[in-house]
Amino acid sequence: MRYFSLTGLSAALTLSATAALADGISTHVLDLARGVGGKDVPVTLEIRQTDGGWRQVAKARTDENGRVRSFGHGVQAQAATYRLTFDMSGYGATGQPAFFPQIDVVFQVSDPTLHYHVPVVVSPFGYSTYRGN
Repeated sequence: MRYFSLTGLSAALTLSATAALADGISTHVLDLARGVGGKDVPVTLEIRQTDGGWRQVAKARTDENGRVRSFGHGVQAQAATYRLTFDMSGYGATGQPAFFPQIDVVFQVSDPTLHYHVPVVVSPFGYSTYRGN
C-alpha cells in the first residue's frame, strides 16, 4: 500500500493546475541564413473578433534565442482565430531594408487545452511557418 504525504499531494495538485493554466501560444523566429534565433523581434498577438476585426491580446519581443515563450500571465488561448505579426523592419545585419518588413501568420486554435507553438523560419528573401511543439 502506498501513502502520500499531504505536502506531496499538494505539490502534485499545484503542478497539475499550473500545467492546465499554462500559456497556450508561443513562437520562435529562426534565422535560416545565420543559423541562429532571431533576437529582439517585436511580435504582436491578436485575436479575430466576431465582426472580422482584430483585437490585440499582447505584445512581446523575442529573447536571445529568438523565442517568445509566453505572451504574459493571464493570456490564455481560447478556440478562435489568431494572428501573429512579426515586425521584421529592424531585423538583419545587412544594412538593407527588409524585403519582408512584416510577417503575418494567421492560425486557428481549435482546442485551447493544447499548446500552440507557431514559429517562423526567415531568410533575407523568404520565410515559412509551421505548427511546432
